[in-house]
Amino acid sequence: MERTLWVVGLLVLFALCLWLMYRAWQKKARRQAASIGELPAVPADLGAQLLEPTTGLYTGTTLAPSWQNRVAVGDLGFRATAELTRFERGILLERDGATAIWIPQESITAVRTERGHAGKVMTQDGVLVIRWKLPTGTEVDTGFRGDDKTVYPAWTASATGTMTGDEKK
Repeated sequence: MERTLWVVGLLVLFALCLWLMYRAWQKKARRQAASIGELPAVPADLGAQLLEPTTGLYTGTTLAPSWQNRVAVGDLGFRATAELTRFERGILLERDGATAIWIPQESITAVRTERGHAGKVMTQDGVLVIRWKLPTGTEVDTGFRGDDKTVYPAWTASATGTMTGDEKK
């Protein structure tokens, strides 16, 4: 009987911890909602495709410059397998089980590689990070861990406009 009470007590404590974590995530989302606002919609005309789609893992979006301050608004804070494609008018990040993220070209301030992002730590230059400005003016970093990291130089070069003829489609 005593063992049963201990097990029930621990299960109640575990459930309480889960509920408190959920409440904290919801509170964080409410605090961030005003600074995040509405994300840009995917336009009908994306322009010419500049880079081949690359598959990988969307690691999340964080408030710049912090690599750990994950955005909790909507589904931006949840990891998902994804496909990243570079177009003339911006970058399209299509995530499995979540809404697509459109990053307009004029909003992109940097594309770089990092060791970690949104709590995901990799080897050196293991995560591709896109810094961009939301319509509200808030700067965020969107992270992507590609399945093929050899494409990262083309991505970082495309952001600075230094693509060679071989890198363009």
